[in-house]
Amino acid sequence: MATPHHAHCIFCDIIRGAAEVSMCYEDATALAFMDIQPVNPGHVLVVPRQHYESFLDLPRELGMHLFEVAMQLAPIVRRVSGLEGMNLVVSSGAAAGQDVYHFHVHVIPRQTDDGFDVPLPFPGSRMPDRTQLDATAARIIASLRDPMRPTPAKTLSAVK
Repeated sequence: MATPHHAHCIFCDIIRGAAEVSMCYEDATALAFMDIQPVNPGHVLVVPRQHYESFLDLPRELGMHLFEVAMQLAPIVRRVSGLEGMNLVVSSGAAAGQDVYHFHVHVIPRQTDDGFDVPLPFPGSRMPDRTQLDATAARIIASLRDPMRPTPAKTLSAVK
């Protein structure tokens, strides 16, 4: 399927069997394969078989399944790679660094001083005033409770 960003999707090629891949997991709706530009050996990508461009396009149930697959693979990848840490990374949209516009979850085994960094807290961020944090939280809560929102989300128990 074409995306607004690219007419060609390498992950769709992989899913159709039209590209070389080192597969490590498959089921009816998801697959996982080795990243060809890994942060560290053992870096795996978990993708849906059906094309969805970003996190925002992904059906909730499918998203939950993809994270279940990632959670199942993470301890195995960590053990097989022999590395001590793990990142699960989703980049959704160009501003977030997404470069393949077929939703995917990176399962990245990590070691100290491997050179990969997702610094949080972000060095350029400033701690906002508590009233700003409270106001943003109130807007999120109001949106979750809005009966007119386009796609109803399950109410979080902490927000009830």
